[in-house]
Amino acid sequence: MKRKVFMGIGIALAAFVLASLLSLYAYGRFAERARGEPGHALPVAGVQTPIDRIVEPLTAARPGKAGLVILPDNLDAFAIRAATARSAGRSLDLQYYIWHPDFTGNLLYSELLRAADRGVRVRLLLDDLNVHGSHEVLDALDTHPNIEVRLFNPTRAREGTIARGVELLLRFFSVNRRMHNKAWIADGRVAVVGGRNVGDEYFDASADFNFLDTDAAVVGPPVQQAERIFDAYWNSPTAIPLSALVEVEPGQLDRLRASIDAGLKSDRAGPYAQKLQRAQGARDLIEGRRRLYWATEASIISDPPEKAQGAPAAADWMTPILVERASRVKRDLKVISPYFVPGDAGVRWIDNLRRRDIGVSILTNSLAATDVIAVHGGYEGYRVPLLRSGVSLFELKPHGAEGVRSSLFGSSGASLHTKAFVVDGAHGFIGSFNLDPRSMNLNTEMGLLFDCPEAAAELEALYRAKTSAQASYRLDLADGALRWHDDAARPPATWDREPEAGLWSRAAARMIGWLPVESQL
Repeated sequence: MKRKVFMGIGIALAAFVLASLLSLYAYGRFAERARGEPGHALPVAGVQTPIDRIVEPLTAARPGKAGLVILPDNLDAFAIRAATARSAGRSLDLQYYIWHPDFTGNLLYSELLRAADRGVRVRLLLDDLNVHGSHEVLDALDTHPNIEVRLFNPTRAREGTIARGVELLLRFFSVNRRMHNKAWIADGRVAVVGGRNVGDEYFDASADFNFLDTDAAVVGPPVQQAERIFDAYWNSPTAIPLSALVEVEPGQLDRLRASIDAGLKSDRAGPYAQKLQRAQGARDLIEGRRRLYWATEASIISDPPEKAQGAPAAADWMTPILVERASRVKRDLKVISPYFVPGDAGVRWIDNLRRRDIGVSILTNSLAATDVIAVHGGYEGYRVPLLRSGVSLFELKPHGAEGVRSSLFGSSGASLHTKAFVVDGAHGFIGSFNLDPRSMNLNTEMGLLFDCPEAAAELEALYRAKTSAQASYRLDLADGALRWHDDAARPPATWDREPEAGLWSRAAARMIGWLPVESQL
């Protein structure tokens, strides 16, 4: 009997492996046939656009330098995207991991449609994992003669949960690699990169919880770097034109035109628009009044798209570049990472910094604040060794407090989503890269690396605000055991277990921490 059971299991596994290989082969043939025509960033030439007229004098006066604006405010982050789309006269190249078709997502889709109607060329590259609620709007936009949508590493199955689930299972090792990049590039003059996706929770419009995130708007040479990165992904064999995956019904674009602005007529649009009017940062930037930080050394860096195809790691990928830059630290390193799973090698690297008497301070999410319990389960086991080596460790509180703004629509929930670090108060990074195995080994990432004391000082001030007693718990050890301190409470409060987290959450995180899944977190 046992022999028959083992034989049955063996046959099933062999059949699964064969089906997976056939699925990968068939998909590879399909992707080769479906590959789109090569496309490239449009040259900054011809009739000047409104963005040209603002940016060109700024950069011409400082040749070779990059102008930076840090965007920690969610409304400013929405406004810079809406304003550059509205002012664009040449091109919009947009690359995102998530773009929800919700209130703010549809507002930005509407801006893209208006830009395309003016003759602006729009290229939209989205990771396929999160677009399956966006079929109608993407299908319609893709029929516009000035808009092309491509999906990164998509499934061929577009309809039906079962069919898509089977394909995801058979192609697990390939679909497990995702494009986590975020870039908004307008007219080849302005690039916005950082941690934000597109959706209500990234722009203070969610009624449940909102992310605390950070982007950077850039002008100057890094914009051309962003365009080259975008082109590499756009022309990658992993980026499939949407038109090769779906058939669009006639009249779908007309129906989208009739409905896309419905959100502007809703009750929630009025107060949001009023608050957006007070978000001066983006308008000041686009009209040339906002002071920019000017850096001689600033670059937008990225993993290559080949990382998502399983190519072996190279020295010019994100992880080695960021490790090398952070390793130059001489005094202190401050890290913000919503998902923090350093692994044993990361703990040893940090411990070596501490042995050099380098100050290391880390901010991540508390269990009650995180939106991914599984990642917290992977992080839990590293807190004690980090604290033992002298790291200052903070975890964001799960609710709006002084210094943590609540949502316009009533949410007081807060979750950290910024990915950044500051070295010696003079050098910094803002991007999509989490300090976890998924960002290091599986997903593609990008971000802005800069040497600029003024910009680093603003990023460091953001770190101090988010690690303040009002915003975060301070962790330490008492007789080897973890303690969480709320120094803003009166009287100050101390916990010996995850504060404000329920039994189920604590148990789930603990069990996940026991499983051999860290490489996937």
